[in-house]
Amino acid sequence: MASVSEQIASRINLGSIAKAEDLKKRIVFTLLGLIVYRIGSYIPLPGIDPVALEKVFSANVGGILGMFDMFAGGALGRMTVFALNIMPYISASIIMQLLTVISPQLEQLKKEGEVGRKKINQYARYGTVFLATVQGYGVAVGIENMSNSQGVQAVMDPGMFFRFTTVITLVSGTIFLVWLGEQITQRGIGNGISLIIFTGIVAQLPVALSTTFELGRTGALSTLFIVFLLVMSVAVIAFMVFIERAQRRITIQYPKRQQQGAGSSVASSSHLPLKINTAGVIPPIFASSLLLLPITFVSFNAGSGPEWLNTLSQFLSRGHPVYLSLYTAMIVFFAFFYTAIVFNPKDTADNLKKYGGFVPGIRPGENTANYLDFILTRLTVIGAIYLSFICLLPELLISKYQVPFYFGGTSLLIVVSVTMDTVTQIQSYLLAHQYEGLIKKSNLRRGK
Repeated sequence: MASVSEQIASRINLGSIAKAEDLKKRIVFTLLGLIVYRIGSYIPLPGIDPVALEKVFSANVGGILGMFDMFAGGALGRMTVFALNIMPYISASIIMQLLTVISPQLEQLKKEGEVGRKKINQYARYGTVFLATVQGYGVAVGIENMSNSQGVQAVMDPGMFFRFTTVITLVSGTIFLVWLGEQITQRGIGNGISLIIFTGIVAQLPVALSTTFELGRTGALSTLFIVFLLVMSVAVIAFMVFIERAQRRITIQYPKRQQQGAGSSVASSSHLPLKINTAGVIPPIFASSLLLLPITFVSFNAGSGPEWLNTLSQFLSRGHPVYLSLYTAMIVFFAFFYTAIVFNPKDTADNLKKYGGFVPGIRPGENTANYLDFILTRLTVIGAIYLSFICLLPELLISKYQVPFYFGGTSLLIVVSVTMDTVTQIQSYLLAHQYEGLIKKSNLRRGK
């Protein structure tokens, strides 16, 4: 049976947003922040010839550069101030989380609460500057090399000054996006970093669809195959929503307590929900980010570099077994890694024991921790298989049928997850507003 809050939430409609002033302000702030991001994705780097750049990039857009451009919302193809997008920050955050597990000092810092979390985030920002600097220099050198190899002068005045200004501009753009994402998280709706990635992906969707339909019009793709792609996309989205909402509910029993004046005792129970995909969209984002870090350099310099660099570029191209194997291994690893970070069975068992809760048939303490770990491990295996399937299916279709529609599994998962999280937050604000209205009415009636 649905709870009272669920019944109220089911009656909430978007028309009530007009009455929630705080929610309206948050939505407007979020939209303005994302508009600023989209405007910045069209501001070109200094010293770039846009027409020549389009020719250079169109010849190299296949493979991993297309994926990078998708996450950047087309900013890489236009070589704008936001060409690196938010990916260096995500890579730095991954490294910091890995170091937190390895380093006792960082692990102790994490246990210090809000103060420790702020220090770790500050270290992640320092790492973002370093990674963005390295990637920015690689992008600058890569543009010059691609221009020279194709005889097209995309860079008006190549040299150290161009590389210096490019690095400064790209690093500044990434740091600004990190700040903008944090502002959206604090003063807007949803997670700002995720919404920035979400916006970049959705912005490229019309282009990908129009390209696919144009190929269908010219006969490069059959109409039946395009219909199959659209139907499959809808089916995959429905499957993803089902899995993202699925959870294993573990019954938690609390000891009997005496009812006042009744002379009887009652036992209370609740449930501990464990999602099938506890890690959410984090494993594909982490895997893509770590793969993009070295592949960016390899892809930009493969044409003019040594032979082993060309071979490595082929191995890391989309659809190659080596790339698919690395991608799958990283998704599985981060699924288990991030689940272990967000849910600790031992701490959960200790908290249940502290407040008198227990799982029926399982002894409190260590036995409960082992039981929760056993359940969570099985769920994570299913979640890792689900994430791997969702992310590899489009990759196989793209590599086998040469579909230009690169709106792949990772991006689709990000769009669905971010949409669900944002809608949930909006419903929470509306629910809180409705409760606030009921409390005010109750106080007025008492005042009478």
